[in-house]
This record gives sequence, C-alpha cells and structure tokens, in this order.
Amino acid sequence: MWVLLALGSAVFAGITSILAKCGIKNTDSAAATAIRTAVVLLMSFVMVLIAGSLGQIADISAKSWIFLVLSGLATGASWLCYFRALQLGDVNKVVPVDKSSTVLTLLLAFIVLGEPISWLKGICVVLIGTGTYLMTEKKKDKGDEGGPKKGKKGAWLLYAVLSAVFAALTSILAKIGIDQVESNLATMIRTAVVLVMSFVCVFATGKWGALRGIPRRELLFICLSGLATGASWLCYYKALRDGLASVVVPIDKLSILVTVAFSSIVLKERLSVKAICGLVLITAGTLLMLVPV
Repeated sequence: MWVLLALGSAVFAGITSILAKCGIKNTDSAAATAIRTAVVLLMSFVMVLIAGSLGQIADISAKSWIFLVLSGLATGASWLCYFRALQLGDVNKVVPVDKSSTVLTLLLAFIVLGEPISWLKGICVVLIGTGTYLMTEKKKDKGDEGGPKKGKKGAWLLYAVLSAVFAALTSILAKIGIDQVESNLATMIRTAVVLVMSFVCVFATGKWGALRGIPRRELLFICLSGLATGASWLCYYKALRDGLASVVVPIDKLSILVTVAFSSIVLKERLSVKAICGLVLITAGTLLMLVPV
C-alpha cells in the first residue's frame, strides 16, 4: 500500500511544479510560497480532522517535536529555494537538480538511519548524477551570450542545488520525527512551521505588498499548486512512515517524468537529445533503486 501512496505522491508533485511555474511569472516567489503553504495547511488540517488525530498532539514526544520542527524548517528552506529557481530558470532544468536530492537522501539514510547501500544503488547514484548533468547543461544559443541573463542562469542553479540539499535533510528529519506520530498530524505540524517561516521571509524582505498585488489568474494557479502539494505530502509522509525512506524517496522522485511531460505540453519547453538521454539515465537510476539485492 505504501508503494501506491509513493506513486500518488510522485504524480501530484509533478503537477505541482507546472502549476507553480504558471503562478509565479509576475509574482514574488516568497509571497507565492506563503500563499501555497496556507492552502496546504488548511488541507492538512481537514485531513487531521477526518482522521480524528488532532487529540494526539498532546501525546507527541519532545524528540518528535524537535525533529518535526527541524523538518519543517528544512522544507521551508527547500521550497523558498525551489520556487525561486523555478522563477529564474526552465522547469525541465530546475526539476532534475532538485530531484538529485535522491542521492543525498540515500547517503543520509545510510549514515543516520542505517539503511544499507548495495553495489546496485551505487550504480544508481552514478546514473542519476550523470543524467542530471546532461539535463542541466547549458544550451549554446544566442540567449546565452553575455548580458544580465548570465547572472540569472547561475542563480537558478544555485537555488536548485540548495533546494536539493534541504529536501534531502527534510526526508531524513521527517522519517525520525514521524515515528509514533500519525502521518496527517505530522504533516499539519510541519506545514505550520513552513507557513510561519515563509511569512517571516516575506516580512523580512519587505514583500508584504506583493501579497495584495497578485494577479487573479496567478493566484488561482498558486492555490491549485498548494492543493497538489498537499495531496502529494499526505501520500508521501504516509508512505514514508510505513515504508523504507530509501525506497519511498526514489519513487517520489519519478515525478520528474510528469513534470517534463507537462512542461512540454503547457510551457512549450523542449528537451534536446542530450537532455532526453539524461532523463532516461535519471529514470533508470531511480527505478533500479527499487530492485532488491
């Protein structure tokens, strides 16, 4: 059952990236993150009420609280970096870098959780790393020559890498933090932490006015992105609680296939032959991680 939940998480996560890209064309990424998080929090709160687990909040141990809060902070940092990267770069380049957090999660799962790394998973790491490089290699066209765009191209890559690092930390911290905690309740607590963090960032950067000036069409896409994110989280953290982090995370990262497909249809972003080869390698490496050795 947890494998199916992980697959559901991948589908919703793939849709999230496209909806978010449509919602931040003219909207500050931090402001958009705050609104999306509010939608996710509302959705997770409803699920907690349906599951009847709200009363369990008083029974959460101090250790779980610490790791849930830390996981929320890591998630907030990952989101802020990820959506800033989406605003600056192409979806089909940002997403592969973000999904490379699979490799970091694998290493952290081995170090922190004691989950084994086989020779096959070692090969998977090489395939995913090579595929990510091929997908993010710069196109040699006129738009790459000089000008201020050059700085922006370097900026999206930095934000995407930071997003991957924080996403890997999120998975490990959440795995520890949701032990003995009902998954919907854990998701709600983590989301509340992200919401506080995102609004603090909006105020700290003086972007409060941006919240009131968001175009209606972009606001709709931001809210839909929040709903997709909420659905992805609910599936992901239930799967993470019941299954192995080293298996759940790779399945979730298959959302890259959904994202690339929709970016081609909706955003008209085309992959080069080299990028397609990279996507094949990433997919192969991700699927091979599911093979028992």
